[in-house]
Amino acid sequence: MKKGETYKKIFVLIVSLGIVLTIFLILSHNAINLEHTSIWSRQQAQGFKFTKENTAPNINPNFKLVVPNLWVWDTWTLLKRNGSLAVVDGYKVIFALTAPRNVDWNKRHDVAVISYFCSKNGKDWMYKGPAYNIEDALGSRQWAGSAMLDENGRVQFFYTATGRKGEAVRTFEQRLVKTTFSINGDKNGVHISNWSKHQVILEPDGVYYQTMQQAKGPIIYSFRDPYFFEDPKTGKDYLLFEGNKGGKNVKIKPENIGDKLFLKNHTVPQGAENFNGNIGIAVAENKDLTKFKLLPPLLEAVGVNQQLERPEVVVKENKYYLFIISHRFTYAPGLNGPDGLYGFLGNSLRSNYKPLNKNGLVITNPANDPYQTYSWYLVSGHDVISFINEYHVNGQLRYGGTFAPTLQISLNGDKSKIMEEFGEGVINYSY
Repeated sequence: MKKGETYKKIFVLIVSLGIVLTIFLILSHNAINLEHTSIWSRQQAQGFKFTKENTAPNINPNFKLVVPNLWVWDTWTLLKRNGSLAVVDGYKVIFALTAPRNVDWNKRHDVAVISYFCSKNGKDWMYKGPAYNIEDALGSRQWAGSAMLDENGRVQFFYTATGRKGEAVRTFEQRLVKTTFSINGDKNGVHISNWSKHQVILEPDGVYYQTMQQAKGPIIYSFRDPYFFEDPKTGKDYLLFEGNKGGKNVKIKPENIGDKLFLKNHTVPQGAENFNGNIGIAVAENKDLTKFKLLPPLLEAVGVNQQLERPEVVVKENKYYLFIISHRFTYAPGLNGPDGLYGFLGNSLRSNYKPLNKNGLVITNPANDPYQTYSWYLVSGHDVISFINEYHVNGQLRYGGTFAPTLQISLNGDKSKIMEEFGEGVINYSY
């Protein structure tokens, strides 16, 4: 064999090996991504400042109650499969947790049911009653979820069943449940009917997601707030939810704390490991959305925060914005974050999410009334709805239990900003 031909064959072999190695690395990287869990670290959850870009205005105490005899709090919209806002025979539809107003404010979660409302203009909401036959629902009470209007005009309805029906002693056991129903509108508003059987579709596994028996610490564990999401990049259907890290003895890893320099100068107080919230995810295994497989969490906050409530995803310009809400009191010892809407930015659903605005804070309350609103929920990729929580008038504590003014935000890369304030419960359907 001639020397030139030998060199040529060696060159072809080297190129071929390079191509094979590149393909292997790409496949390996993608395989890792399928299991990757992002981290919101103690180092990141620092430096919270109240600015005009992230602080809601003080509410006007002369607000009107959307339902005079009910407490109304966590609220969400009826969406299409692709995440856009649904309209039924000219009506907009929302769902919310409700309880009788004669129940003590702090006891309302113990008797919560999910009600629905409709509106022609997205501003004036008509209360229509419970979203299901209460005797058919699972749990001793029902907590937040999501609703998707499918291509057949039927609502796929997901919620949290808390406790067990008829339990003698109230528990905080949480399971994810689904039912479906028909929906239509006439001159008297929107009506729902023809419910399917309520069925449990997900329970914590004790490995990725903590069970009630594994829970430790002063705050209840989480396995709630199912949020339906169809990934536009893959077409796969998922449920996101709020969870806690599974296992009996959760450990704080160095990466949960921060980088090497931060580790040298930061002391983690005892008990911080019991604050171990995460954002859970499960993939649908059938078209009926009745079988889901639990996957590793999208994001964890071990040693940072116990509750990453009501997760949702907004896709904008091929970027994935992951949002949660959380409380001041659920931060781990040694950290001091406010009640707020928090956001993270990634390149795909399963990616390395980074906090918006460096620490994640998107919206919070004014410093002089830090609990005036809560349960911020992003709709249309622009508008943020919430409810009036605990506020003050002339120094006196009062309770809202009704829709709060809507805030419009802008999302620009890893930055967010409050742009405008609208009326109470306003949802813009013109985007």
